[in-house]
Formats: sequence, structure tokens, C-alpha cells
Amino acid sequence: MRQGLVVLLVAAAGLAETKQEHGRRVVHEALEALGGRRFLAMQDRVETGRAYSFYREELSGLSIAKIYTKYVPRPQTAPADFLGVRERQAFGKDEYSSVLFTGDAGWEITFRGARPLPEEALERYRASTLHNIFYILRQRLDEPGLLFESRGSEVWMNQPVEIVDVVDSENRVVSVYFHRSTKLPLRQVFYRRDPKTRRRIEEDMEFGKYRDVGGIQWPFTMVRRRDGEKVYEIFSESVAINQNLSDSLFQLPPNIKILKRPL
Repeated sequence: MRQGLVVLLVAAAGLAETKQEHGRRVVHEALEALGGRRFLAMQDRVETGRAYSFYREELSGLSIAKIYTKYVPRPQTAPADFLGVRERQAFGKDEYSSVLFTGDAGWEITFRGARPLPEEALERYRASTLHNIFYILRQRLDEPGLLFESRGSEVWMNQPVEIVDVVDSENRVVSVYFHRSTKLPLRQVFYRRDPKTRRRIEEDMEFGKYRDVGGIQWPFTMVRRRDGEKVYEIFSESVAINQNLSDSLFQLPPNIKILKRPL
């Protein structure tokens, strides 16, 4: 009798939660599962592994990849589209080429020089970053107007998940699937508009093979799909955090030749 009463009380407490309260609880449980304070204290990260690109589900390229990421403190008066991260994606054993994102610009760097990325590629990166659940947890949790709304429980890929919509003040929405037992993010989905055709595009990412990295749980596999088709996959062999990465790593080398963007 007493056990049944406890079950009823727990159920009643769950019903008392609003969708936003439940969504916020799920998100904060995920943050704790990822490492809590250690996750929030992560200043930079280096991921090394193999990256694969696909075109119409067929492998179109592969490379040894090393991704350097450094977080930038968010000013109190920062706009909703503030990008508090710098990233360099280096390819090949000798890192003979790289793609650099400096926050307000993007560059493709080779031995020939540095070429500005097309505006479409830069905007796609910005949208992907602002919607990324790991970036949201690390950089945007205290952002004014950020809401978390539970969509309830489902079974996705034979795994029980809690789905939460994360909505910001600009009405950007990303739906995140959290494992009900581990609390870790397994999938995220958001939509954007093609800047030219205004066609609605679905961007889907899956995360797996979490491992402990200095007290932080980090996914060693990531798969990106666009409108249901696989476009990118990375398998990390090693991940390191708080490597005291130099700011110069995220800047164009001095005296580098600036190349024109193809018309």
C-alpha cells in the first residue's frame, strides 16, 4: 500500500511540472551527465580522427582531420547571434590545408594563400553552431529569452529518449533527443532556409560512442544529415581539452596572400 502511494506521489509530481519546467530539468540533467562544472569550464578542445564527406549517400572524400576549438567569453550585452567560439579544421597528416572560422569571417587556407569562404558556407556554419546542443550548453544557457520545452518521451533507434525543443529569442528552434538513462544527447534536428531559394532544409546530427575526456563525456562519432542524406561523418581517435591553445591558431598567418573568391 505504501509503495503504491509513493508511485502515485511521484506521478503527481511529474504531472505538476509544466512542459518548460520539465524541458529545463532534462537539459540540466544532460549538462550534469556531460560533466557539469567541468564541462562549463572547458576552454578549448582538440579532436583528432578521420572525417568523411558524402554526396548523395556516396563517399566523396576522406581525410585525417584535426579540429581545434576555442571558446570566447560571452559579453553581457551580446546579441542573440553572437558566436562565442573560434574553430580551425585542419586536414592531412601535415595539416596542409585548413578551414578557419574567426567568428565574423571564414577562410580556406592552403599553400597558395587564404581565400574567403562563400557567404553561404559561413552562414551555414553559424547556423549549425548556434543550434548545436553542446555549444548551447557551454555558451548560451544564461542567454535572455532562451526556453526549453519538453515534447515528451519516445523511442528513437530502439533507444528511449526525452525530446526537448530549445528556442531562443530569435525564434530559432532545435529539437534535441536525450537518452532517458544516460541523459546524454543522441540527436538534434533543426531547420534553416536556403538563402537563395528560401527552401526549407532539415539539418540532422547524431552523436555516439561517448568517452570520458578529463572528466567530460564527449561523443567520438558524429554524423550529419541534410534532408535525410548523410553529408558528413567524423570518427575521433583522440580528444583533448584545455590545451591552452594560442589565439594565433585562430588567426590568419601574418603576410599570408589573400586570394579572391571565385565568381
